[in-house]
Amino acid sequence: MRISEVVERTGLESLNAWEDADVSGVYISDMVSDIITGAESGCVLVTLQTHKSLIAAANLVDAALVVVTHGKRPGDDVVQLADKAGIALFSSPVDTWRYAVQLFELGMR
Repeated sequence: MRISEVVERTGLESLNAWEDADVSGVYISDMVSDIITGAESGCVLVTLQTHKSLIAAANLVDAALVVVTHGKRPGDDVVQLADKAGIALFSSPVDTWRYAVQLFELGMR
């Protein structure tokens, strides 16, 4: 699946400019240390976190995109850092559980 398909089929709001790429899985966590040790390259990283450390962790694991749930929006400094790192950053209006269900229904694991 591609980022563009995930965006279209789950109703994500783009928070920065992004390039389409393959998505290979899903990782859900709100703990940066957990993301660093468990997320895999090319994943959709789903979280509630909106701080700069999230972008550093996503960059380290080479996440395909980051989705912040519950309609949360990171500050401009976080969005700028995501731009600089080339990380696609999105917001979903639904809670983390409902977003995980949407991804599962798309066949993503």
